[in-house]
Amino acid sequence: MNIQASDLKQVITDAFNFEVVKLPLSAPDNQPTGYYGLFRDDLTGTDAVVGSSSVTSRYVPHTNDDVVALVEAASNVFDGDVDVKCHFNNGHYVSVQPTADHRISIYGDKDNIFPSIVISAGFDGRAFQATMGYYRDLCQNLAMMRQVSGTCQTIRHTRSLRPKMNDLIATFNQLEDGWNNLTNVIEHLETREVDLSQFLVAVYGSPEEDSKRSVTIHQNRIEAIFKRIRNERFYAGRPRMTNMVVSAWEAYNAVQGYAQHDSTRRGNTTSFDRILSASRDGFVKRAEELVLTA
Repeated sequence: MNIQASDLKQVITDAFNFEVVKLPLSAPDNQPTGYYGLFRDDLTGTDAVVGSSSVTSRYVPHTNDDVVALVEAASNVFDGDVDVKCHFNNGHYVSVQPTADHRISIYGDKDNIFPSIVISAGFDGRAFQATMGYYRDLCQNLAMMRQVSGTCQTIRHTRSLRPKMNDLIATFNQLEDGWNNLTNVIEHLETREVDLSQFLVAVYGSPEEDSKRSVTIHQNRIEAIFKRIRNERFYAGRPRMTNMVVSAWEAYNAVQGYAQHDSTRRGNTTSFDRILSASRDGFVKRAEELVLTA
């Protein structure tokens, strides 16, 4: 969705058309406990519960207006209209990036990357986080290499972010340095070669030889990753893979792409859920560590 800066507030409030409220928790016979639960004000019963733990009287849940302030500040990083995607899962998650037309005019439509800021505003008592990731049209990966310097910024959770817009804008602008670091790292990874078979063993380990299920899972995963690289090379117009040697960049994206698109996830996951799950995936973190330290 291409959004003008003046329309951001309406888009966010339409996507998150509810607030999260703090309500007291009672013991049997309605005895007060001193603890509170977080609930969506548009639902009832267990569907309304936000998070899995209680909070104290001092905890103040953030509001939709706080989320709007974060998104408006993030949009200042990019020129012109932006593309915004919203998601709620025990917290507000928003991605902000250049529009498709704008990014293609600058970065092209083959195997190029462009910046995408992911805002995480959970109800877990932690600071908000803004992460500069990258999106690839070629494979539809939205990855966040958090071990690259400057790609993550934390934002203190206070009672109201609206009066702090200047500070927020300055914080998000710092992510531009992170983007420069990220592109430099990617250019380096494109020049390095790795043996894909050895790399995947280093990431996933070897299957248990006496476990047929373990061997099958391992083989299916490896085949899916090989297929992913072959397809990406074909659509990018690059030479076919004739041996096990690929760039470190291809190897990392294959692992990240598998986690985001192909791995089994419980429940009815959305595309945004899969992006978040991949960003927390231990194998993806291991792959990032390997390509950055080798």
